[in-house]
Amino acid sequence: MDLQFYGANCIGITYKGTRIVVDDTLAELGAKSVLKTGDVALYTMSHATPNVDVRIALDQPGEYEVSDISITGIPTRGHMDEDGRRATMYKLVAGEFNVLITGHIHPDLSEKLWEQIGIVDVMFVPVGGSGYTLDPVGALKLIKEIEPKLVIPTHYADKALQYPVPQLELSDALRELAMEPKETTAKLKLKPTDFTDITQLVVLEKS
Repeated sequence: MDLQFYGANCIGITYKGTRIVVDDTLAELGAKSVLKTGDVALYTMSHATPNVDVRIALDQPGEYEVSDISITGIPTRGHMDEDGRRATMYKLVAGEFNVLITGHIHPDLSEKLWEQIGIVDVMFVPVGGSGYTLDPVGALKLIKEIEPKLVIPTHYADKALQYPVPQLELSDALRELAMEPKETTAKLKLKPTDFTDITQLVVLEKS
């Protein structure tokens, strides 16, 4: 499994030739979309159908199968819940890998949601805060409760992107998380043997 980060909450997950792109809202933030023909597009918030001929586009809860990948959309509260926003977490199961994409969710999850989430090897979690998405306090709460083997932070300050509100610098977020990165890399090629019993953090450089 190959993992890439494109900025904001946009990530790419490639497994056995199938590429899943999550939250490609980059064009709305003043950057270039990374979606390509044949990709699987996932959105953690309600989103219009992309202009690219993707294999499938999902922005709602449900259970889906794409090639060798099982995708479960889990409904939850959006971070700015006071205006009725809802969010969808995605649990991907591909071979021996269990991946959770949290998105802009509220950090207080119900026991029923914990049961749906289950075992997590890799968790992508926003850390930029400012009332728009999870801040390091909320992210750390999820990390402690979910206990993933690997944490990858997303949605932090980026001068190339026009965020609706300023986002926390990654260095500041990591300091508040009190987690030292295991490594910083442009592309992560995951193997099951990479995981340990201790939660580790990896920083993906923007592609």
